[in-house]
Amino acid sequence: MIYPENSTVLAPLAGYTDIPYRKSAARHSCRFAFTEMIDAGALVFAFDKSRRIIERGSWEKWLGTQLIGADIPLLERAAEILNQFEFDVLDFNLGCPVRKVLRKGEGAALAKKCDAAARALSSIAKKSKAPVSAKIRILDAEDPVPSIALAKKLEDAGARTLTVHGRTLENLYSGPVSYAIIGEIRKSLGIPVLVNGGINSRKSHGCAIRESLCNCTMIATGSMGNPWIFSEIASPDFAPPSSDDLADEIILHSSDIISHYGLEPGLRISRKIVLDYISGRGFPSEMKISASKIASVKNIDEISERVRKGPSDRYWIWLSGNEDAPRRLSRKQRSDV
Repeated sequence: MIYPENSTVLAPLAGYTDIPYRKSAARHSCRFAFTEMIDAGALVFAFDKSRRIIERGSWEKWLGTQLIGADIPLLERAAEILNQFEFDVLDFNLGCPVRKVLRKGEGAALAKKCDAAARALSSIAKKSKAPVSAKIRILDAEDPVPSIALAKKLEDAGARTLTVHGRTLENLYSGPVSYAIIGEIRKSLGIPVLVNGGINSRKSHGCAIRESLCNCTMIATGSMGNPWIFSEIASPDFAPPSSDDLADEIILHSSDIISHYGLEPGLRISRKIVLDYISGRGFPSEMKISASKIASVKNIDEISERVRKGPSDRYWIWLSGNEDAPRRLSRKQRSDV
């Protein structure tokens, strides 16, 4: 079994789930994580530039990686390259909705061609020393039949698990999530199915589990700026982070980024990460502008000190009527005091 029952998995997120991001999630109870998605052609033809994506931290006991592509010879060569590294699972991306991916007939575009998708996955499975899984989107938000047909073909082609995002390609990352469709897929397969999409809190996680009939989940954008989601899901006694906790994590995560990439690139990457941490938590818009212009470690320290002062009074008033809100803060004192 790739994942124990009731596992919560950090999804592969292009441009995000690097070593510093995964280390932040691990500080908050994430046990199963993926590298960023990697393009098969880039891995084959630009290995030196791509290698950083598939690096594994010495502290990581479990790590998956994810390939995207449509050209079978390239996918096979990429799988052979990945065999030189230690991964617990190799996932095949059949759900990415990004336009430049679709133009190449990859990701969610390839999933619409069930037989071609199955052939591609089979070719990877024959070459990979790690077990192979797949990540898809539902093909129809009302009718489960097309999605079930794709899922069965992937199972027959060698997929050991399947992760299903409950939105169609057309809906991208917004709108209702069709957990019932995922439930129909789950009932039709003999392999484990992970539910994905719309999970950003313990409450939404419970809803996804109940309605999809799955016992494992994959968290994607719900983890952005909120590594605490893994602790929240794991414990009914979870206490949201305080402003001090949030500031501490901003400093730790940014420091790890700068150590990993170097000062200048690390500061550029930190902009989007810091912005994620402060978004949706009642901080003023000028702080978001400051985060988007980070140019020094001092700038990060200044933002962190402002975070320690806490969000606006309006946030606390709003939160009192929205106790199940995702990404919430608490008024508690620093957790180590």
